[in-house]
Amino acid sequence: MDDFIYSSYILVIFALFIVLSSVRVLREYERGVVFLLGRFWKVKGPGLIIVVPVIQKMVRVDLRTIVMDVPEQDVISRDNVSVRVNAVVYYRVTDSRKAIIEVEDYEFATSQLAQTTLRSVLGQHQLDEMLAERERLNDDIRTILDAQTDAWGIKVSNVELKHVDLDPSMIRAIAKEAEAERVRRAKVISAQGEAQAAGKILEAAKVLHETPEAMQIRYLSALHDIASDKTSTILFPMPIDLMKSLGDRVLPDKDK
Repeated sequence: MDDFIYSSYILVIFALFIVLSSVRVLREYERGVVFLLGRFWKVKGPGLIIVVPVIQKMVRVDLRTIVMDVPEQDVISRDNVSVRVNAVVYYRVTDSRKAIIEVEDYEFATSQLAQTTLRSVLGQHQLDEMLAERERLNDDIRTILDAQTDAWGIKVSNVELKHVDLDPSMIRAIAKEAEAERVRRAKVISAQGEAQAAGKILEAAKVLHETPEAMQIRYLSALHDIASDKTSTILFPMPIDLMKSLGDRVLPDKDK
């Protein structure tokens, strides 16, 4: 009788162990890929699921967006400039079955593919494009990654270039080029200003030539500006036309 009770206890404990070991709880963002005797059976979850020990095996898959940091890559641009570039890739699993069956390690595979794609795409562009057209380059890399990872049940939602690091010698060369460009623009703007000023001066000269009174007003205005400085002695010529005009008004006419 004691042996029977002892055996019953053992059977109950064993059955309880089997039941507890077969229970799995999957969170809302998790799925379980279940294999039956080595063959794919179904995808389960979320919630409470039962996995029969020994004959069934479950692999958890996280469906949340994964942020992957792509290590720095040495890239030679199309204009033969060596740069170091790193990026961030945002992706998530959309098909749990493919992510487990079609590739051995989808996280490692996506990381390696992102590195090679980064070098391949950026190597087709010049340095100026890498620095000024990041949005377009991000979209090109994302499109290629998304197309190649689709067979693994992965959706690449975004790619962002973080840093484009240059050699110190290249930084100095770019700084000199930028300074030369600023000097060129300053000279062009100055030349344009002089051309516009010359045109206005020519117009003013035509007006003064056609209107003698305007010339006299301009002359008097210049005298006023010079006279504001009291520390200088100023000698200035008197226009003959102005003297003649004043003489006609001051001196009486002899014939009268």
